[in-house]
Amino acid sequence: MTNKSNVLAMGFALVLLSACQSPPNKAPVIDRPITPAVKPATPSETAQIAREERGLYTVKKGDTLIRIALEFGQNYRDLVVWNNLSNANDIKVDQVLRVLPPESAPNSPGVETAAVIMPPSDKAPPPAPVVKKTGPKGEKKPYTEANLAELQRADNGKEGASAPAAAPAVAAASRPAAPAAAPAAPALAADDASLTWIWPAEGKVIATFDEGKNKGVDIAGKAGQQVVAAGAGKVMYAGSGIRGYGNLVIVKHSNNLLSAYAHNRTILVKEGQSVNKGQMIAEMGDSDTDSVKLHFEIRQQGKPVDPSRFLPNR
Repeated sequence: MTNKSNVLAMGFALVLLSACQSPPNKAPVIDRPITPAVKPATPSETAQIAREERGLYTVKKGDTLIRIALEFGQNYRDLVVWNNLSNANDIKVDQVLRVLPPESAPNSPGVETAAVIMPPSDKAPPPAPVVKKTGPKGEKKPYTEANLAELQRADNGKEGASAPAAAPAVAAASRPAAPAAAPAAPALAADDASLTWIWPAEGKVIATFDEGKNKGVDIAGKAGQQVVAAGAGKVMYAGSGIRGYGNLVIVKHSNNLLSAYAHNRTILVKEGQSVNKGQMIAEMGDSDTDSVKLHFEIRQQGKPVDPSRFLPNR
C-alpha cells in the first residue's frame, strides 16, 4: 500500500509541475490593412502645371509662333516682344515662351520691364514627399475572457460604423448614370456683350461648330466671293503662316474676342489696320483645303466658341 501511495503522489506532482511550465495562451495579433500612399505627380507634370500658371507655354513639335498666339488669343508680334525673339520663325521644341503680358501673369512679383525667353530647365522641382501611413500595431494581451470580449466589441463597433456608408453606394450604383454635362462657355464681359455681329459671307453652311472636331463654321461659296469682317476691330494677322488655314485673316474685336477667316484666295487688308463691321477683308478661295469655302471662327480668350452664340439667325 505504501509503495502504491508513493507512486500516485509522484505522478500527481509531475502533472502539477508540467502545468506550471506550460506557457500561458496569448490573444492573436490582428493585422490592420495599410492604406496605400497616394502617387505624387511626376516632376515633368509638376513643372508643366507651374509654367501654365505663370502664363508660360512649352513649345511642342509642329508648333509655330502664330498658332501659339492664336490658341492664347494674342498677337504673335506681342509674343516676339515678350520673349525677345530675333526671328518669329525660329522657335524650338521644349522652348518655354511667355504667352501672357508680363504685368498680367499670375503670381508675378511685380511689373516686368522686359520679357525674356525662359530656357527649358534641366532640373525639375522635387516631387512632393510621400507620407507613409501605417496601420496600428496589434497589441499583445494575455488571453482572458474579458480581453477577448473587449476585442470583439472593438471590431464590431468598426464594422457597424462603416455599414451605413455602404448603403448609399449600392443605391447609387443601381440608378442609371446621368449624361455628362457639356462645359459651359465663359461668361461675356460687358464690352463683349455690347458687340454686334453679322455673317462674314453669303452661302450655305456646310459644317457647324463641333468642339474637338470643327472649331467654327464652314460656308460654301464661289471663288472671289466677298468675305467681310463680322464685327468692327483691328487686323491682328494677315498671312498664311498657320498650316491648315491657308490665307488667313484674324481680327481682334476686344481684349477677349477675335474672329478668324480662313482659306481665302486673296487677302485685302494688312496687319494693324482697323476695319468696320461689313467691310470686305478678303476674297473667298480654297487655299489649304479641298473646296471653295470660308472657315470662320470666333475665339474667346483664345478658345474656340460656337459662332451661333454671336451671329444673327438667317
